[in-house]
Amino acid sequence: MPVITFANTKGGAGKTTMALVVAGELARRGHKVALLDADPQQWVSRWMTRTAELPSLSIVSDITADNVEQTIKDLGKQADYILLDLPGGLTPLLAKGLGLSSHVFVPVQGCALDAAGGAQVLDILKQLSEVSGIKIAHSVALTRVNSIITTRALQAVKAMLARQHVHVLDTPLVERAAFRDMFDAGTMLSGMKPEAVSNLDRARDNARALAEEILSLVPLKLARPKAAAPRKAVTKRAA
Repeated sequence: MPVITFANTKGGAGKTTMALVVAGELARRGHKVALLDADPQQWVSRWMTRTAELPSLSIVSDITADNVEQTIKDLGKQADYILLDLPGGLTPLLAKGLGLSSHVFVPVQGCALDAAGGAQVLDILKQLSEVSGIKIAHSVALTRVNSIITTRALQAVKAMLARQHVHVLDTPLVERAAFRDMFDAGTMLSGMKPEAVSNLDRARDNARALAEEILSLVPLKLARPKAAAPRKAVTKRAA
C-alpha cells in the first residue's frame, strides 16, 4: 500500500491539481485510491461535493498531524494507493506526512519562489535521512509548463535541480484548460466532454503519461518507510 505524497511549502505550486489528476488516472485504471486532503483550504473536499460517483476513489478530509498516521494505517486495509496532498508552509503535519511517505513528489513551476518552496521540502527530506535514518524517495515534478515555450525561469529551475542532483520527472504537468476546469466542472478528466474543453485529448494523454511514470517509481507492492474503499466517492472526515 504505497503512500504517494505531494508537497511544496509555497501555495499555488500546483500540488493539489497534480494530486487530483494522478488520483483520477489511477482510479480510471482500476486501482482503489484514497486521497487525503490535508490542505487547510480543502479544495479537493469542496470539489468532491459536486462530483458524480467514482467507484474507485474516496476522499478523506480534515487530516491533521494528530490523525494522519492512524488514517493511513486504517486505509491500508482497503486502498491500493494512498495519495496525500500536504499543506503549504512549514508545519508539523508537513514533516510527519513526509515521514510516512513511500515517495514524495515536489511540484514546482518554472519560477524562483516555487523552487524555494520545493527546496524547503527537499531540506526536510535530507534532515529525515541524516538525523532519523528515514530515507524517502523523492522527485521534483514540473507543473503548469507551457507546451510550446520554455521560459528562462524554467531553464534556471532545471539547471538548479541538476546541480543538486535532484531527480526530475520526465513528464511535466502541462498548462491545460482541462486541468483548471476539473474544479469548476466537478469531475475528473474522464468525465469531461471534448466539445466543452479545448485540447481535452492532450490533457488526458498528459495525465496518462504522468501516471505511468509515477507508477514506474512507486509500484503497487512498494512498502513505505517506517516513521518515528467505499463504492461511492464521498467526503469523509478523519477521526
